[in-house]
Amino acid sequence: MESERTGHRRNGWTFLTNHARVLIAIARDPGIRLRDIAVECGLTERTVQAIVTDLQADGYLNKTRDGRRNRYVVAPGARFRHPAEAGHEIAGLLAYLAGPLSTPSPAASPSAEMAPSAEMAQSAEVANDTPGHGEPRTTV
Repeated sequence: MESERTGHRRNGWTFLTNHARVLIAIARDPGIRLRDIAVECGLTERTVQAIVTDLQADGYLNKTRDGRRNRYVVAPGARFRHPAEAGHEIAGLLAYLAGPLSTPSPAASPSAEMAPSAEMAQSAEVANDTPGHGEPRTTV
């Protein structure tokens, strides 16, 4: 039964948009195929292509060719679009949901734990450093 407090329950809504999900998938794996993003996000390949095009057009992503594949780079310093969050960089959200933003370096240990920082927000590429299950995440 409905109450005034709860109102009609709307099923199917989520906190993140499809654009955010696609960007997070790319942040986790910059070399991911659009087909794999589509499967991971529950979208069609055509929808993912349109979202990636939007993200590129608005300066959130850069695409380069790596052999026969594309490699995506999340733009450093990119900010949220909505006026309520416009003063905040997306790096914090990506670090929380996808793992910290960092520039891969050959000397870096794969097991080294990195905390989100201004240096990582300015980094050129997103590494696939998602913490494992049970590991604490740093809030940004």
